[in-house]
Amino acid sequence: MTTKKEMNSTKKTARIVGVLFITVMVAGMLRYVLLDPILDAPDYLINVSANENEVIIGALSSFILAVALAGIAIVMYPIFKKQNEALALGYVGARIVEGVLFIVAVLAILTLWTLSQDYVKAGAPDASYFQTLGELLLAVRYWAYNVLWPVTLSLGGLIFYYLFYQSKLIPRWLSVWGLIGALLFPVAWLSLFGSTISGPFLLPWA
Repeated sequence: MTTKKEMNSTKKTARIVGVLFITVMVAGMLRYVLLDPILDAPDYLINVSANENEVIIGALSSFILAVALAGIAIVMYPIFKKQNEALALGYVGARIVEGVLFIVAVLAILTLWTLSQDYVKAGAPDASYFQTLGELLLAVRYWAYNVLWPVTLSLGGLIFYYLFYQSKLIPRWLSVWGLIGALLFPVAWLSLFGSTISGPFLLPWA
């Protein structure tokens, strides 16, 4: 039987997770709005150098997003381990890997920003190692965010909603809805691949 102390603890956890979810959404939107138009432009090296504040804030938003994602799993672990400790650890692992992917993307962006400063100082040459390094850094960001991130998001979503289904902490129909969404996410991502729609709109998945 659930005690009053346990109920209060669960409510506190729910509030913390709610704040973290909101943080993820806000940080994801900032990252998308600030970074994507700059990095997707043909003259991205000049754009990155000219929009220093936007790039730094966007990178910081991505870092905050990564920390919040891991935080959700860590906060939920004590509750989920009561249902299945192995899956609870798997969920934490998936979210940490997801956070690491965002940090890798952040490092690529910050390195690109440094490169762009040198590119502009060199007089923006038409063909040089600047473009080669720039394309390499964009490729690192692409693989981390557009290829590997959807896999960890889908896996984490499956574990997340399955554990909710077991625990009955939310209505089971809602857990089933989440499981269906997690299963369909890779297909949805592939259909959006290369479009202007980006990940922040899909982040409520934990």
